[in-house]
Amino acid sequence: MADITRRFGLRHLRSAPTAHIRHLRAGKVVHDGPGLSFWYRSLSAALSEVPVDDRELAMSFHARTADFQDVSTQATVTYRISDPVTAAARIDFSVDPDTGAWRGAPLEQLATLLTETAQQHALDVLARTPLAAALVDGVAAVRERIAAGLAAEPRLPATGIEVVAVRVVAIRPEAEVERALRTPARELIQQEADRATYERRAVAVERERAIAENELASQIELARREEQLVDQRGTNARREAETKAAADGVRTEAEAIRKVRIAKAEAEAAREVGQARAQAQSAWLEVHGRTDPAVLHALAATRVAENLPRIESLTLSPDVVTGLLAKLGSSASGER
Repeated sequence: MADITRRFGLRHLRSAPTAHIRHLRAGKVVHDGPGLSFWYRSLSAALSEVPVDDRELAMSFHARTADFQDVSTQATVTYRISDPVTAAARIDFSVDPDTGAWRGAPLEQLATLLTETAQQHALDVLARTPLAAALVDGVAAVRERIAAGLAAEPRLPATGIEVVAVRVVAIRPEAEVERALRTPARELIQQEADRATYERRAVAVERERAIAENELASQIELARREEQLVDQRGTNARREAETKAAADGVRTEAEAIRKVRIAKAEAEAAREVGQARAQAQSAWLEVHGRTDPAVLHALAATRVAENLPRIESLTLSPDVVTGLLAKLGSSASGER
């Protein structure tokens, strides 16, 4: 919308570069072009503002396929007004000279024209196409048909409209039909998922079997080695017992020989000791045989006295002392 200001009873219009302004006064063109800025009188001015930029028109409509299935089509048409003079002459783009707002709804009129034209060509294509083909190849077919139909439509150039591009976003069936169409694919996907699950389980079972076989083989090998270990331990124990028995025999034999030698030595020593004692006894008896009996009696008394308990005091009568002295005296004279 143009920017209009008031000053001293006049109006000043300033438009955008994408808006074509057409100013008529008394039926004559005073200003004509995009992005204009000028002064005018509102009572004598007839103004038109035609947008010349590219505009997007989104449209959605229902159609019926060859197998009588309802589908919804979403498309977008890009257009522009290539001849603003012709468009201003065919469509009411006049604006209020005081506010700059359109007096009518020219863009809605253009939208209706383009939508109905595009819908007519799309319906013609979809009515000849089954639902499955429409969902697979319908987007390209409908887009080409709409583009060709709009390019061949004589009313559009006559109105100064040029179609820049056509895009078909989607063609969709009803929700129930769409779910029904998705079911086979979903079942196939589910089957593939189940097959993958079964294969994964089979691989897992195979791996578990391999692991179990490895464990069993390991246990068998361990048992075999344990058997070898037991045999080796028995062999070692037997060898150790044999070695110990042989050592004990050698030790026992050595001990017996040692004891025999000790016994022989002890017997030899005892024999020599006996002989020495016998010789000493013989010599002792021989000496005592030559000794006076009184001396022997005295020695015997001495030995007896040595073995008697301690006597603190002894009282002898004079007769005993006299007798002893007499015996000692006679013994001494006999020795002389």
